[in-house]
Amino acid sequence: MDDPYHNNVNQQMTEGGDYTYTQDGGGQDGYPYQTDYPPQDEDAASDATEGADEDDQMYEGEYQGIPHPDEIKEARRAARVEARRKARMAAQQEEEEESLPEQYETIMEDCGHGRFQWMLFFVLGLALMADGVDGFMVGFVLPSAEKDMCISNADKGLLGLLVYVAMMVGALVWGGLCDKMGRRKCLIYVLTIDLVFSFLSCFAQGYGFFLFLRFCSGFGIGGSIPIVYTYFTEFLQMDKRGEHLSWLCMFWMFGGLYASFTAWGIIPHYGWGFAIGTHLQMHSWRLFILVCLFPALAALIGLVFMPESPRFLLENARHDEAWMILRQVHDTNWKAKGEPERVFTVTNIKTPQTQEDEFIEIQSETGTAFQRWTVRKMTMRIILVFSTHASNPSVCISYHGLGVWFPDMIKYMQYEEYESKVRIFHRERVERFHFNFSLVNQIHREGEYIHDKFANIEIKSVKFESSLFENCYFEDIKSTNTFFENCTIKNTVFYNTDLWQDKFKNCRMENATFLHPKKGCHLNFQEENDIVIYMVSFLGSLAVLPGNIISALFMDKIGRIRIIGGSMLASSACTFLLLLSFSQGAVICWQCLFYGVSVAAWNGLEVISVELYPSSKRGTAFGILNGICKFAAIIASSIFAAFIGITKIIPIFLAFAALVCGGMVALKLPETREKILS
Repeated sequence: MDDPYHNNVNQQMTEGGDYTYTQDGGGQDGYPYQTDYPPQDEDAASDATEGADEDDQMYEGEYQGIPHPDEIKEARRAARVEARRKARMAAQQEEEEESLPEQYETIMEDCGHGRFQWMLFFVLGLALMADGVDGFMVGFVLPSAEKDMCISNADKGLLGLLVYVAMMVGALVWGGLCDKMGRRKCLIYVLTIDLVFSFLSCFAQGYGFFLFLRFCSGFGIGGSIPIVYTYFTEFLQMDKRGEHLSWLCMFWMFGGLYASFTAWGIIPHYGWGFAIGTHLQMHSWRLFILVCLFPALAALIGLVFMPESPRFLLENARHDEAWMILRQVHDTNWKAKGEPERVFTVTNIKTPQTQEDEFIEIQSETGTAFQRWTVRKMTMRIILVFSTHASNPSVCISYHGLGVWFPDMIKYMQYEEYESKVRIFHRERVERFHFNFSLVNQIHREGEYIHDKFANIEIKSVKFESSLFENCYFEDIKSTNTFFENCTIKNTVFYNTDLWQDKFKNCRMENATFLHPKKGCHLNFQEENDIVIYMVSFLGSLAVLPGNIISALFMDKIGRIRIIGGSMLASSACTFLLLLSFSQGAVICWQCLFYGVSVAAWNGLEVISVELYPSSKRGTAFGILNGICKFAAIIASSIFAAFIGITKIIPIFLAFAALVCGGMVALKLPETREKILS
């Protein structure tokens, strides 16, 4: 067989790059081939012959179909060039996307802080005030509502519980929706729902329907806090953010003051109510609910004239709308400052590409349904864990827990004082006597009342035990916390009284007559203790004013973390003073001190919460955070209320532990004072 490497062959390259071989007579170098390559540059020739002898230019794999080394090197060189091109494009795209926060911050600085931000400040402040009013309203309405609608002790706790549950659900739902639908639109929906259902609850005569309407109202207003702070933050430049968000927090305090003051002035005045027909009774506490709608109504009217957040529009690729709103902000501020000639010079705003964050959502064409569900659950868990470490639940446990403990403790002290003054009558016999004066805080045991008349009087906190009523006459009687136990009622008439079956326990009736009874429950003209409770809430709300002012002035100077940590640790020290609460005055004093110190932590947490999250998830994260806070408030209120009259140690220890743990965790959070909103 002939060896092809020993034949005389000439190698030539055609125009298409293919090689042709021809026989020749021999070679000078002892090699049978001569190659006629096109002329090459010196560098190219060096690359082609790297690692081989200059004379060794024959490629031995040509007949086996193996690519020539030159072709492989050329392909690799082209691949490297393409990779570098893609890397440059990716880096450029990433740079453009990352530059949006910096550019947006620059635009807000150019727009300045002025009239527009202050108008938005008051509108959103009224919305926040409406949330504060709803939080206080339940406690003021409940004492009157439970009498007006015959609410039992087992059911009256449902009102406060359901309202907080509704607010918790509302925060979770509306916080997420405002990242999808827009801050302004969702806030309008929130206030509208609150107004409609609160208005309808004023006319609800049944307790079940009233609960349903208050639940719907709470679901609406519960979303206001996440939306308000997210909305206002995106109109503020970095050096104004901490201070003005802290000022905004004051409106929640104004809500408490408004609710306390109006309740104090309206609810005790029973005569201010009126009747619509025979079945619709509008007592004073219902008028109080109507008056509480004014902040939400004013906020809704003002919000109609406010624009959407431009940052939200940019995140959703609505570039032109965002540009118009930013120009409106710029022109409004500078015209108010006397410089209308200043022109909005921004012509191009970098907009991130509109794609779902793969950390939050896997697209339908990638991954299985189980994988998508797993990623969503892991995402939610991570947000929840971070929310827990944001110290909000710790503040909620102590603030809302003690918020229930303070007024309940005062009521318990009043009850103990009242009980200590009870008058006890034993085996008295009263015959043919006309009782024309009120009976208050008395216990009558084994008494005998023969031919007596009780007319046009009020019987309050009176108990008749094992007594005899024979040939007596009761007329126009109004009773409160009054009971007959193991008594015998003979030949007695009850005319136009509210003494009915539930007032008589294990009693023996012999020829007793009830004429025109006042069935159901009836309001008292005025409760002595109501004034004290209104005053306690009013002073507690007013006490946070100094803390609000201090936190606003120093939020941007010393930083959020120091404000939060310092306030929570100082509040924990204040809880020990509650051990010295031996009188109503002492409880009120320590309540005001605790509220005044702890409010700075609240403000710091509100500020840092909106700064830590990116714009596309800010409302969702804040809503989850606020929902956890409401849940912590529900748990704390139940626990703290259970120990009223039993011990002070456990509530105080729980508040102290929550504040210390929260304060220590807060000191580990990142400082966001100089952080540009991502």
